[in-house]
Amino acid sequence: MLTHIDAENRPTMVDVSDKNPSLRTAVAEAVVVLPEVIRQLSRNGDLHSAKGPVFQTAIIAGTMAAKRTHDLIPFCHPLGIESCKIEIELNEQFEAVIRCRVKVHHKTGVEMEALTGASVAALTIYDMCKALSHDIVIRSTRLVTKTGGKSDFQAASPGN
Repeated sequence: MLTHIDAENRPTMVDVSDKNPSLRTAVAEAVVVLPEVIRQLSRNGDLHSAKGPVFQTAIIAGTMAAKRTHDLIPFCHPLGIESCKIEIELNEQFEAVIRCRVKVHHKTGVEMEALTGASVAALTIYDMCKALSHDIVIRSTRLVTKTGGKSDFQAASPGN
């Protein structure tokens, strides 16, 4: 059953008025595949472009986006996010792995906020590095975990 469709098959926001607030958490991940030419920007665990520190800027952009998810996704409830932490690391394949962790005490979950934060951080990396190469690939944006609400979720490891 789709939660954003009412009995008359019309789009609608989920009514959370009868739900009890509880701690809700979500972690989302996005992976940005960086071409060889961008390796030259790597210093001290970040990339440095003419536009500035790439990962630090992406963290700020992702956090701002997570806080504004309700402005971007029509049926998302506006939430006063209590915590949004974004980490970006280069893995062995020289891919930027972005993890966005969001937390709130509320009647609805924060999966979309975590996914939005990770996605916008990935887009920011692309924007800041595109002058060097358009061969950048944003891939495998996904929900990793969620807690609170009716059920918890834990994604299978990538490739499973």
